[in-house]
Amino acid sequence: MDVLEAIHTRRSIRKFTPQPVTEAQVTALLAAAMAAPSAGNQQVWRFVVVREPQRLEAVTKINPYAAMAPKAQLGILVCGDTRAEKYPGYWVIDCAAAVENLLLAAHGMGLGAVWTGVYPKQDRVAGMTELFGVPDGILPHSFIPIGWPGEQKPREDRYRPDFVHQERF
Repeated sequence: MDVLEAIHTRRSIRKFTPQPVTEAQVTALLAAAMAAPSAGNQQVWRFVVVREPQRLEAVTKINPYAAMAPKAQLGILVCGDTRAEKYPGYWVIDCAAAVENLLLAAHGMGLGAVWTGVYPKQDRVAGMTELFGVPDGILPHSFIPIGWPGEQKPREDRYRPDFVHQERF
């Protein structure tokens, strides 16, 4: 699958089959996430791989948009290490770039995934911090349930020429 096809056909998958995701696949996903650009190449992202069913279930109590997590084979909590920032405040953008790479890699590998937001919702940040033992100075950014897709979604053209301006707004 070429990169433009991956971008245009990647969809949020919220239904999963019970087929396992291998450690090699998880490593490939994380390697893709870590290949993202970051401000000044600061690479402040940190990841927690979650496979334990009880923790995946607990995520649903913290993030109402992660109801599909218990049916996923795993979830990845993407965090930003603010202690490692060279450019304060850019950790959020850096983590978002890592998430997009992870989502595209999952799609390219035939896996399904969905981006569920954590930051800046302070109740979600606090809940994820407690559930996963996130240390001080590291902030949960997103939680990504991942598995083999149990649903197919069609390509959707989202190009909006009315959102584009030339030279000036």
